[in-house]
Amino acid sequence: MDGTAFAPPEITVHVGDTIVWKNKDPFPHTATSQSAGFDSKDIDEGQSWSYTATKKGDFDYVCTLHDNMKGVLHVQ
Repeated sequence: MDGTAFAPPEITVHVGDTIVWKNKDPFPHTATSQSAGFDSKDIDEGQSWSYTATKKGDFDYVCTLHDNMKGVLHVQ
C-alpha cells in the first residue's frame, strides 16, 4: 500500500502461502475481500497485516476507506 494504491495490483500465490500487506502511506488502509473471506480492518501507517490463502480462485479485494484502491489475489 503506497501512493493510495496496492502495489502490485495483482498477486499470484499458492494455497498455503501467506500474503503481507504493508501500509507505506501516512493514513490507514484496509485489504478486504468478501469473496475470499478476509478483512484486515484498519492497517495504520507503517503497520502490516497478513493472510494465508486457503482456497483456489481469483479474488478481488479493496480498501474500504479508499474506493480507488483495488487489487486481485490469484490463488493457484
